[in-house]
Amino acid sequence: MQKTLSERDQAVIWHPYTQMQTAPAPVGIVRGEGALLYDEAGNSHLDATSSWWVNIHGHAHPYITEKLAQQAAQLHHCIFAGYTHEPAVQLAEKLLPILPGQQQKLFYSDNGSTAVEVAMKMSIQYWHNKGEKRNRLLAFRNAYHGDTFGAMSVSARSVFTRAFDDYLFTVSFLDLPEPGNIDRLLADIDAVARDTAAFIFEPLIQGAGGMVMYDAALLDRLLQHCRSRNILLIADEIMTGFGRTGTNFAMEQVTTAPDMITLSKGLTGGTIAMGITTCTNDIYNAFLSSDKMKTLFHGHSFTANPLSCAIALASLDLFLRPECRENRERIAARHRQFAIELAYHDDVKNVRTLGTIVAFEVITGEADSYINDLSGFLRSFFAEKRVMLRPLGNTLYILPPYCITDAQLDEVYTSIMDMLAAYGEKWG
Repeated sequence: MQKTLSERDQAVIWHPYTQMQTAPAPVGIVRGEGALLYDEAGNSHLDATSSWWVNIHGHAHPYITEKLAQQAAQLHHCIFAGYTHEPAVQLAEKLLPILPGQQQKLFYSDNGSTAVEVAMKMSIQYWHNKGEKRNRLLAFRNAYHGDTFGAMSVSARSVFTRAFDDYLFTVSFLDLPEPGNIDRLLADIDAVARDTAAFIFEPLIQGAGGMVMYDAALLDRLLQHCRSRNILLIADEIMTGFGRTGTNFAMEQVTTAPDMITLSKGLTGGTIAMGITTCTNDIYNAFLSSDKMKTLFHGHSFTANPLSCAIALASLDLFLRPECRENRERIAARHRQFAIELAYHDDVKNVRTLGTIVAFEVITGEADSYINDLSGFLRSFFAEKRVMLRPLGNTLYILPPYCITDAQLDEVYTSIMDMLAAYGEKWG
């Protein structure tokens, strides 16, 4: 008897963020269309989290597929040291002008975590090249910036980093700004400003940290203070970029311009991995020298892969169409309505919305955390409903592709209310 895709997977694959001994068998997916993915038995699964926040336009989008095929027939890959190509140049020409602040140079990498690594290396070497030793980095508590060692260092010490904490470099962490703590945070910055190279932050919302949302005006005060202390600003827009927070980029909601921006996830519409780090000319110019030791020695084999660049261009085309903004506004309005309904439920707390994101916690007897025992119940419940919601512990959120229909949103909302009813019957 022929084995299923799921059975074959279990014999040879190690999945991310998964305890392989206890995890249920993975669902074998064979194709996608719009907001739906189809398994090997022909069942549809409604993707309510954009497949880890990357798929902003829907699966197997015909326009992206067309542009990918055109590029594949022309150029698959080219070394990006000493050579260039049209898709890479065109993407930089189209993307830089729509980014917040004076972003004037673009550095290609291969995913969000490496985009963060590049930004951190740029910021530390910027000061080194200027003859000033600033090797401290500043970040928010509860942050998540990736799983490589530098990105882990500026992320919260958590289940993601526990085994590696002794190997991570020292970082100064700030609480998220609130009306009652802003003066203390400014003093905390002053205490370390002299040797701080940069402040890296997820603007307006911390994603993997539990979809924690915070005030734009208070963030702006922190950024202005950092700027006054010559601390570089790295806006990690890997999750927030390309419309998730209600504006094209979250940094459009503050007045202080970043020195660097990191991008990935929605950049290619969820098609091929790619990372980008952008910077101002001030950052770039600090690396221009007859001294070769001032070079940014960073790169990888697939830097600016032409296929990735071509589909990023296609995704950007779709993103800038009026119907994309209209869809984002429609989703945001529907989320706000659903949030009102959720707020009346006894087993729910901290309902919050931002752009196309709605999130809340299911109340349990445990602390809110990524390893809250409720996550197993939540995942199995929604898997049975064939609604793809991946909880962060007892935090549940919806972050859909922009093509999701109102009927499909209703299906997601109904599945959540059904879950709360089942939860109440089991634990209420």
